[in-house]
Amino acid sequence: MSKLLLHSSHLSSFHPFPTTRFSASVAPVSLLHFRSRFSVSVSSQSHLRSICHFQSRRDLSVCAFDSSSSETKDEEEAARKDGINDQSVKTAEEDYPTGEFEFEPITGWRGFLVQLKMLVAFPWERVRKGSVLTMKLRGQISDQIKSRFSRGLSLPQICENLLKAAYDPRISGVYLHIDILNCGWGKVEEIRRHILNFKQSGKFVVAYVPSCQEKEYYLACACDEIYAPPSAYFSLFGLTVQASFLRGVLDNIGIEPQVERIGKYKSAGDQLARRTISDANSEMLTVLLDNIYTNWLDKVSSAKGKKLEDIENFINEGVYQVDKLKEEGFITNIIYDDEVISMLKERLGVKTDKNLPMVDYRKYSRVRKWTVGISGGKDLIALIRASGSISRIEGPLGMSGSAIIGEKFIEKIRSVRESKRYKAAIIRIDSPGGDALASDLMWREIRLLAASKPVIASMSDVAASGGYYMAMATGTIVAESLTLTGSIGVVTGKFNLGKLYEKIGFNKEIISRGRYAELLAAEQRPFSPDEAELFAKSAQHAYKQFRDKAALSRSMTVDKMEEVAQGRVWTGKDAADRGLVDAIGGLSRAIAIAKSKANIPQDKQVTIVELSRTGPSLPEVLSGIGSTLAGVDRTLKELLQSLTLSDGVQARMDGIMFERLEGYAYANPILTLIKDYLSSL
Repeated sequence: MSKLLLHSSHLSSFHPFPTTRFSASVAPVSLLHFRSRFSVSVSSQSHLRSICHFQSRRDLSVCAFDSSSSETKDEEEAARKDGINDQSVKTAEEDYPTGEFEFEPITGWRGFLVQLKMLVAFPWERVRKGSVLTMKLRGQISDQIKSRFSRGLSLPQICENLLKAAYDPRISGVYLHIDILNCGWGKVEEIRRHILNFKQSGKFVVAYVPSCQEKEYYLACACDEIYAPPSAYFSLFGLTVQASFLRGVLDNIGIEPQVERIGKYKSAGDQLARRTISDANSEMLTVLLDNIYTNWLDKVSSAKGKKLEDIENFINEGVYQVDKLKEEGFITNIIYDDEVISMLKERLGVKTDKNLPMVDYRKYSRVRKWTVGISGGKDLIALIRASGSISRIEGPLGMSGSAIIGEKFIEKIRSVRESKRYKAAIIRIDSPGGDALASDLMWREIRLLAASKPVIASMSDVAASGGYYMAMATGTIVAESLTLTGSIGVVTGKFNLGKLYEKIGFNKEIISRGRYAELLAAEQRPFSPDEAELFAKSAQHAYKQFRDKAALSRSMTVDKMEEVAQGRVWTGKDAADRGLVDAIGGLSRAIAIAKSKANIPQDKQVTIVELSRTGPSLPEVLSGIGSTLAGVDRTLKELLQSLTLSDGVQARMDGIMFERLEGYAYANPILTLIKDYLSSL
């Protein structure tokens, strides 16, 4: 059975001090982000307006623009003067180009040139004629391009390999080993689309599934044939969602969480503040789960030529026997891997005493598209990938490959804006958010870029909270139907440790000057009425600035945006129905829309220039060699980095990652350590 086990995303620290954050949670397991600073700082379109400013041991400030009609008009007028309010006219989803793939064989003179290129190709690009491309789709799949030192799979390289293989005359077919995946449905949908595109070439694509649940089968059923060993683990039992709550544990040890939520569906902090799931959060999660489950049933029933009701009935029978799966037509045959290879040898006319010529994922990733005759045009489109948690500056560990570093991202955006080479730009987003200040600074730079040339957002698994903050600055937003997005909301809180201090015999005395001086320091008592009022007002201001900028960016009234905000997370399809997203599709559709916006004919080739390629840092090199040599495993590195980046307001969606729904790409190592500790008590 596939579980939607909810995890908190990147809880950077666990201090008994208050903070306000733009956070979009989809589950009550989300832990609040408690830090030693309480601030919300976001620039408006043309200037930074400070609403209130307090002084204590550290600055306590809230910067937001008011949502009153007069001030909103002032902001819109400022945006027009800056030339960045380009959202006045919206195009219907069906009016955007689809970017659908159409296979055209390379023949004649072009075919001769391809053969010539292969003769002069580098040694590492040499592939035997009649080879089978093999790829093991298992574990985490990154939205970033991987270096040769990096471990794991890369979505761009998987998709590019399938594209190259379709045109490569040396490749006879594709053999996919599909095992348990730790990625979201957005990436799965993109890979599935490329499998279907590859099949247009007329070459075979075969799947081998030793362990299979819903996500793996969703990919496998796009292939021509599905094989499994007799002992295969199949569990097509459906999807579930689980939520856990720590409030009872905290009460027992004398910790009182004080949480201020803005938005009906804001559930960040529920794991701390509640004992049960809220009605609103249950409603939201149910809709998300229903959308994913219904989409799975639709696609599988279509692929297998069965009625949707028949697929659902089969799931409800609890079938786990592989022979029953074959009998019902869910898999092609029950054979081992070596038997599949023998079958492919026979199909390709390879003698039984000879090895089947195969090329694996890593080697084939080094084959250039130019070698197989896939060339770009003169017009350039910049592609900037933004994957991972958002931070304003790089941490001391330098693990930039697993995060969006605001400063570096802004440098890329400015280079595209200042360059005349690029006709358009695509921002590829796979992020649950992070630092609110960094999100806003990037929002500003993307808006400025969008004033000079077309900018399209392409969403992967998740583009929520800070991730959506970035996307809403572009001219057009493209999402997969099951991308998780939106999540416009705020939560703030602090721990009252008074009872815990009494239990352990600890005492703390504070001498202060200033009405709110103890707001940051007094974790040994609850808020005073004045402090609670300030806390609530500051959260309201933080929410309004996020919501109002979203309204401005999407050409909505504030009231209309309020209907779809309130911390609610949407699937891409539902977000498109509500105006938060413009079109449904993958990167290919984003490219097609970028060409259309840049007045480039759809049948004209363009060159996509990746600006996210960076050399591997030392930690990444060491990780590629092995965690033993590095002296510390990846979890510890992420833990240390999150601790060093704990300051600042967050625009993050907590609780987003579900087991079998979203994997563990953003799973929080700190929460894992806390759970391990609690389980040892």
